[in-house]
Amino acid sequence: MLVRIMKSRSPRRRRRSGKSSDIRSVSRTTRETQGSGGGSRMTQQRTRLSPLSSDPIPAVVTRTPIQHPLIYRKRLLDTSEATGGDLVAVYAESQQQPYAYGLFNPRSELSLRLLWNGAEFPDERAWERRLKQAVQVRTEVLRLPEECSTWRIIHAEADGLPGLVVDWFDGILSAEAFSLGMYQRGALLMPMLAQMTSAKHWMLRPSPQFLAQEGCEPDVLATEGFPDQIVVHEYGTRFRVRFAGSHKTGFFCDQRENRRKLAEFCADKTVLDLCCYTGGFSVSAALGGAREVTGVDIDDIPLQVAKENANLNHASARFVQADIFTWMREMLRNGRQYDVVILDPPKLIRSRREIEEGTKKHFAMNRLAMRLVRPGGLLLSCTCAGLLQEAEFTRLLAAAARSGGDDFTEMGVSSAPRSFRTIARTGAAPDHPVHSGCPETEYLNAAWLLMD
Repeated sequence: MLVRIMKSRSPRRRRRSGKSSDIRSVSRTTRETQGSGGGSRMTQQRTRLSPLSSDPIPAVVTRTPIQHPLIYRKRLLDTSEATGGDLVAVYAESQQQPYAYGLFNPRSELSLRLLWNGAEFPDERAWERRLKQAVQVRTEVLRLPEECSTWRIIHAEADGLPGLVVDWFDGILSAEAFSLGMYQRGALLMPMLAQMTSAKHWMLRPSPQFLAQEGCEPDVLATEGFPDQIVVHEYGTRFRVRFAGSHKTGFFCDQRENRRKLAEFCADKTVLDLCCYTGGFSVSAALGGAREVTGVDIDDIPLQVAKENANLNHASARFVQADIFTWMREMLRNGRQYDVVILDPPKLIRSRREIEEGTKKHFAMNRLAMRLVRPGGLLLSCTCAGLLQEAEFTRLLAAAARSGGDDFTEMGVSSAPRSFRTIARTGAAPDHPVHSGCPETEYLNAAWLLMD
């Protein structure tokens, strides 16, 4: 079904900053999915953010109006004329006016991402306003440039741009697209954001699950001369960010306030940082006066950066490449315990299908980590799985503390239940706001537990 949305006037044409030759496509080694329409055509960049006023606009129909920005395919009644990445008008059944506009992808289970509510058509200036609002929150409300040189500047649904996150790294914009429609507009949105922020370079990469979730695997886009790495700072602590081969956008800005808070607990303490990645918590603990810091991660490249980060800050920390389950069991057999333990695993639940398995992994990790904390010590346990709600995470932690088992006896560890007192609950830094209409934007839970 095609409908024509009448606008009061045609949107003003906006000149793209820079020339097309300034953007390069970084080839990926994995293949694109081919099918109806072809993966390569799906991933072509759009020449406009929104259609012209004279263009017909595809429509999709839902049974009733839906306000949540993420809408699954099973809730859509009619999508017959919309194609991958289209900006569509969203109608409720039997209504004559659209109630929202969003980006559509028929190949994705999460087929529709709403950007605007209401019948008013979003022209290209509406996109520009969204970007400006996001920038103003970080620079004028939170005033992050006064203390840091890195922060999240676009937080997907929370900033009204579902399917896109962008982090600022001291004049460099690093973005990750989760939505085909957002990826297709990357070569328009990123130069616009770069102009607003005076960024020197930008890069847009598809999420690691883009092929499975969006039905194609596009190339990375970046400006010519995009740097391989950069050094940033937060509250005086320096970190090297390497973009090639890194997770997400290159660095986890969301734990900034938690890193700062952790340092307050570490003076003259022994500290264990599990899933340490590039050593953010490890370095913060060392600078907080820790007597001994050990960071453990399975990936070699992040550990190399972790060592560099320790050197950048003249911080003393030891880093070990190991599977944390194997390493924790070995420490327990050796009778080792620590004053402070940080457990900050990568995202273990990426879809509803992974909830059960991911919850089991969180339980198993915490069960072992709790036994490595000496009585009276601190466990900082984190989850970045938005589908694992805070209440369920709390129940999981309590169950992990109570859990015994023959494996503890075999390791020479007491299987008696442990308990804890929660002294704080924190989340992501404020540049990762939580939207009232999308609970999933509150994805990071950090529990500060005194182990008895």
